[in-house]
Amino acid sequence: MKKLFTLVFIFLIFTSAISQNKFGNPEVDPIQIQKTYEQWSVYNKKIMLSRDFIALDASSKEISKEIFLNQLANGSFIPIQLKSEANIFVYKLFAIQPKTDSSIKATINQIGFDAYKNYKMEGTAFPKFSFKDLSGNLVTNESMKGKIIVIKCWYIHCTPCIREFPQVNKLVEEYKDRKDILFISLAEDSPEQLKTFLARKPLSYVVIPDMKEYMNEALQLNSFPTHFILNKEGMIAKVLPNFESLEMALEKESKL
Repeated sequence: MKKLFTLVFIFLIFTSAISQNKFGNPEVDPIQIQKTYEQWSVYNKKIMLSRDFIALDASSKEISKEIFLNQLANGSFIPIQLKSEANIFVYKLFAIQPKTDSSIKATINQIGFDAYKNYKMEGTAFPKFSFKDLSGNLVTNESMKGKIIVIKCWYIHCTPCIREFPQVNKLVEEYKDRKDILFISLAEDSPEQLKTFLARKPLSYVVIPDMKEYMNEALQLNSFPTHFILNKEGMIAKVLPNFESLEMALEKESKL
């Protein structure tokens, strides 16, 4: 009996060790990446918290994405991706070191706040609207029902917004045969400003002008670009900060 108990105990320790190490090592050294703001800034561009991922706390315990993002927004942690199998994404929280540049913590808190806010919007109904696009066509929640809607929120003087034009235009081309997917953009600028600007830099999305108030009040956006993917019931499936995360999320939604 004693021998059996010992074997069970060893087995539990072994399986616990496997559980704690079922994911790989960090992609970067969590200490080294905090040495300078420049090092962190380079790595930060690769982090995509809007995607679906497995979230681990500082002790490698699996937690919900909501708790993970909340701790990033309000705690003193840095998110590091762990090595894992293809198409499986794992992020773990690592403590920010005492001597780390305070700008790194401030940046992470802001990233966490934005990602947490976006995450909480997912699964809710997209706010009611009824607006005309640049061609005078009426666009409403009801007119979009039964289709997957991709929405890009931007404005003319937003450099990151304009930089991704070639990529989002290519995305529209890739899905041109999918009549159940619509691409719409909400822009802050006036029709006159947009027509002049888009003559030089075309955007393949349907463009709706004068949306600053709607984006500020109804959507409460404070970061641009912001992308939304709405499912066929008009619910927000994903809120995304850049093209890279948009491309992956749309591929997944389009297969549902």
